[in-house]
Amino acid sequence: MASETGTPNPFDPHQRQLYRRKVRRCLDALGAMLDEGSFSFDERQMGLEIELNLVDESLRPSMANTVVLEKLNDPAFTTELSQHNLELNVPPRSLIGSSALRLENELHDSLTAADLKAQDAGCGLALIGILPTVTSEHFQKKWISNNTRYVRLNDQIFAVRGEQMVLDIGGVPLYGGQPEILHGYAESILPEAACTSVQLHLQVAPEDFAAHWNAAQCLAGVQLALAANSPFLLGKALWHETRIPLFLQATDTRPEELKNQGVRPRVWFGERWITSIFDLFEENVRYFPGLIPETDDEDPLDALRLGNVPRLTEMRLHNGTVWRWNRPVYDIVYDVPHLRVENRVLPAGPTVLDMVANAAFFYGAQQALAGQERPLWTQMSFQAAEENFYAGARRGLDAELYWPGIGWIPPDELVLRRLLPMAHQGLRTYGVCDEARERYLGVIEQRCLARQTGASWQRDTVAALETSGMGREAALNGMLHRYLELTHAGQPVHSWPIG
Repeated sequence: MASETGTPNPFDPHQRQLYRRKVRRCLDALGAMLDEGSFSFDERQMGLEIELNLVDESLRPSMANTVVLEKLNDPAFTTELSQHNLELNVPPRSLIGSSALRLENELHDSLTAADLKAQDAGCGLALIGILPTVTSEHFQKKWISNNTRYVRLNDQIFAVRGEQMVLDIGGVPLYGGQPEILHGYAESILPEAACTSVQLHLQVAPEDFAAHWNAAQCLAGVQLALAANSPFLLGKALWHETRIPLFLQATDTRPEELKNQGVRPRVWFGERWITSIFDLFEENVRYFPGLIPETDDEDPLDALRLGNVPRLTEMRLHNGTVWRWNRPVYDIVYDVPHLRVENRVLPAGPTVLDMVANAAFFYGAQQALAGQERPLWTQMSFQAAEENFYAGARRGLDAELYWPGIGWIPPDELVLRRLLPMAHQGLRTYGVCDEARERYLGVIEQRCLARQTGASWQRDTVAALETSGMGREAALNGMLHRYLELTHAGQPVHSWPIG
């Protein structure tokens, strides 16, 4: 059997049935571990992943990640889906004290050193949600990174879908102009590689997982409105955070008929509040067929009976092919299992300071919401949280969000009136030092007062350049040149001048 792309399909029907049985057995083992209290939780830790773009001298994508990784020779940096992507994995750490200040310094040093190494390879790093100089030629399958797993994922998604990907996104007008519309087709899942993000991890105790996940879902629309940084794709001015519809469409295994039937997408906000992490893994198993049905020789229930920590390989692999915006994670470190919430909402950039500020706001507000006596999610429907998510992504700080006890409110006003005080409270609960708390939440406060995000700065700058007589392509290139200069200068985006 061959996939849509002509590559032989390595997974036969027997293997798929075995994989399904193994995933369900993993789910049984996870349930037993939750019932038996098998998870260690000594100290809450956070982790961070940052996806990066490589650009050449003309600021177009540079397909050089293999060369750059060789020059870096640093296990913290790895490949991502496209050859113009890298990922930086930051070691987990406590939030206590001045940890956030040290994180900012470490990120600055790591990215500066990586940029110098990239320059040796004739390219540079760009911290931006969607690189505005990406063109459709960069979505050709030949640009997938040299990794068998990525190729198999691409081929399996197309085999399930059975036809080309459709990209169909309607934009938010620039300065009262006409809405711009992107409509096209893709022969690979590489449009997903145009979406570079910051992924925040938080280790939580099993009994606290549901509250932290529900809180993260409540905050997702606010996060997008506050931190949007992806307004352009293929020359079009689209959503303030175009990553959201692009990621969904670029990995969609559903042809039109299955969408019409209500089949769930694999890039998923979800559909209900949860009471346990088990709910999310169980939904994954119930709703989504395996894309890469690889199995190992472990019987997870036998491993438990023998007193060992089960790897739950198939369940973890399956979870990695259901792209929830807030994803559950089961992991093992030094033979000790733990659980994490992975927040996948935020775009990369614009600066290290902005990214650490976004993380501090999220962790603080999430902790405060999770600890409320009367949880917020008992006062609003899940659908309201989902509507906030898409409104924040589409319109940024110009969105109107629903919040219990307030009603409809602009995101900046919601943050200033309600969520910033809560974020301060949450960070105090974590033991974050006053200097770090004031520094990073101060950035969020000033961003709200200035009403300038990475997305709004990009849109305003392109509009100004076009008003001066530039065409769209030249304006995008000029904007990106100035963007990278300001990123390297390191001042937060709310202070950037237009033009």
